[in-house]
Amino acid sequence: MTDTPAALVEAPRRGRPRGSYAKTEARRQEILTAAFQVFAASGYRAGSLKDVADKVGLTQAGLLHHFPSKEALLEAVLTLRDEESVDRLGTADAKGMDLLRGMVELTRYNTTIPGLVSLYCVLSAEATDPEHPAHQYFLRRYTWVRDTISGAFAEVGRQGRLRPGVAPLAATRQLIALMDGLQVQWLLDNTSVDMPAEVVGFLEVVTTEKF
Repeated sequence: MTDTPAALVEAPRRGRPRGSYAKTEARRQEILTAAFQVFAASGYRAGSLKDVADKVGLTQAGLLHHFPSKEALLEAVLTLRDEESVDRLGTADAKGMDLLRGMVELTRYNTTIPGLVSLYCVLSAEATDPEHPAHQYFLRRYTWVRDTISGAFAEVGRQGRLRPGVAPLAATRQLIALMDGLQVQWLLDNTSVDMPAEVVGFLEVVTTEKF
């Protein structure tokens, strides 16, 4: 879930009208939508809180009532992106071949959300700077992604469905690089590449399965 302030979570128990709470949550979602649009278009550093506030008809002070800082807003946007991907695809507990098939579905889903794909590409490039507020997030995310996918490839290998000579960690790095590179090409010209087909092609080269 997004990082909801404790005061808002507890408010209904103190008698705050549920309608008011619902409006607050709806406003937070509007702000998150505006923030990912601004950050995707301009990057985190160039995209300002004023830009986000203007999109939803708030002052900067009004925006900071919902998110205490620009860093907190960025974290909420990134967290929301990850949660939506996992929830939509049901890959949270997937392992082995099921997880690899989930990666194909994730790629297919990404073709329907160009704004979020753009946000990820822009921020991941910016975040190579150790001083960027999303630097640690992307370090943790890539570590988790590598561990998760390499575990899937290792499981597929134990089942005898990984082609001879394919190392799980190497296949993992190649798949991540492929998906990230495809996203950039697709954003530049979405007619130039079929991202799901390319991912399927790679998986069918390194495994004995059809996708």
